[in-house]
Amino acid sequence: MFRKIFSRINNKYFYASVIFLVFIFFFDDNNFIARYKTKKTLDHLKQQKEFYNSEIKRDLQTIDDLLNDSAAIEKFGREQYLMKRDSEDIFLVVTKKGDKK
Repeated sequence: MFRKIFSRINNKYFYASVIFLVFIFFFDDNNFIARYKTKKTLDHLKQQKEFYNSEIKRDLQTIDDLLNDSAAIEKFGREQYLMKRDSEDIFLVVTKKGDKK
């Protein structure tokens, strides 16, 4: 039995198959390392796509609010551009990233 297994291993087709598999798995353009990096990049790009789609939905909602509501326009101007009425004063409170107040 051992002799039968050894005779199959000591065959030129077996060696050719092993060399072929090693080449395909490690040295080919689509080897395991390249496939892993490609999958990792694809996952990262899918996460970016989800993030940007959610940002687009949020921005579209903001645009819709600004086009239809004058109170939203005033709120947006006050928050984003620090606009104020003549009788008001604005105080900005700037906190550092480490502060949790």
